[in-house]
Amino acid sequence: MDNNFDFKQLSVAIRSIAEEKNLPEETVQEAVEQALAAAYRRDYGDRDQEIRVKMNLNTGAVDAYISKIVVETVENPAYEIALSEAQLQQKNIKLGDSLEVHQKVESFGRVAAQTAKQVILQRLREAEREIIMVEYEDKIGTVINAIVNRVEGNVVRVDLGKAQGIMPRSEQIQGERYYPGQRIKVYLKDVERGFRGPQLVVSRGNKEFIEWLFRGEVPEMESGAVQIKELAREAGVRSKIAVYSNVPGVDPVGTFVGGHGTRVNAVMSEIGEQEKIDIIVYSDNPVEFITNALSPTKVVKVTIDENSKRAVVKVPEDQQSIAIGKGGQNVRLASKLSGYELDIEAAESSEASEAQPQAQQQPEQVKEQVAPVVVAKSTTPGRIKKKTELESSLIDAIEESGTETDS
Repeated sequence: MDNNFDFKQLSVAIRSIAEEKNLPEETVQEAVEQALAAAYRRDYGDRDQEIRVKMNLNTGAVDAYISKIVVETVENPAYEIALSEAQLQQKNIKLGDSLEVHQKVESFGRVAAQTAKQVILQRLREAEREIIMVEYEDKIGTVINAIVNRVEGNVVRVDLGKAQGIMPRSEQIQGERYYPGQRIKVYLKDVERGFRGPQLVVSRGNKEFIEWLFRGEVPEMESGAVQIKELAREAGVRSKIAVYSNVPGVDPVGTFVGGHGTRVNAVMSEIGEQEKIDIIVYSDNPVEFITNALSPTKVVKVTIDENSKRAVVKVPEDQQSIAIGKGGQNVRLASKLSGYELDIEAAESSEASEAQPQAQQQPEQVKEQVAPVVVAKSTTPGRIKKKTELESSLIDAIEESGTETDS
């Protein structure tokens, strides 16, 4: 594009650029045609003229179509055409109508060529941005792989493959350190249209990131056997997850923990061992749910006010600090998880003693909620009894054998 265009070479270049930048050929051709229209105005017409250019990619031929208004007497040839001349091209045309006048384009000068080059580059950048917008808009709400490009103050810039993303301080995991070349997983939170193109906002600190990590480790979530009902998180510190089973006999907590804790440990290794994860059983009963949410605290009594969405939770005096947690962390997350503002109060000795017999009346129910967190596989009471009988019989046989030997 030094002095004038070689249109034949330009048509070859269009196909090459389309392939190189992974853009549709029609998109690149449209960008080039807009650039040629700008170049034509520069060399042969007026900057405000309405000009359309068409290019034949097979032959390299370029045709310009200039829009003009049909008038009786032409005062400005760049924008007007006489009625008599217009009727030679279109018989039924009338005064005031618009007519496209065809002009064959042979070449452009150096200045026009530079203008065309700038327009082509600009249009291609816009086309690339639009392709990125379309591609990544479909990925909003998913976890994708990224490589850290650079760290600028509180903002981490990451490479997502075909696009760049930013992770603001508010979306980072507290205490996590990032360095160039680091491979990480990020949650694509949003794609914003900016002055310099699409801005991809990614996150590692939101609660959705935790949920997607569990989706990758718990195949039962895809089948719908288990699900995460509620999730509360303080990134880098602690998360509470309320899980639920839609299939009778499936232990939701044990499913998310995995054998020997493999599933929950895989998630923790991605977010950092410093962040603890509490997995509890979801319940439609708000009293039971709040009790579970405050785990591992022993709850004596829960009084709920549905109108104000507040709940007073009474716990043994020696459990009060555990219920609140360091810096109010436990009660704060339990409040987010349950949807109730929780007020922790120390129970009186009479209330604590009344609550104790109730807990002893339902040992199996307590066992069902606590056992899955401690062990991967729960054991039914019947099996325990049978095992005990076998052990007793074995011990009796040994004792009898020993007695006979002694005698």
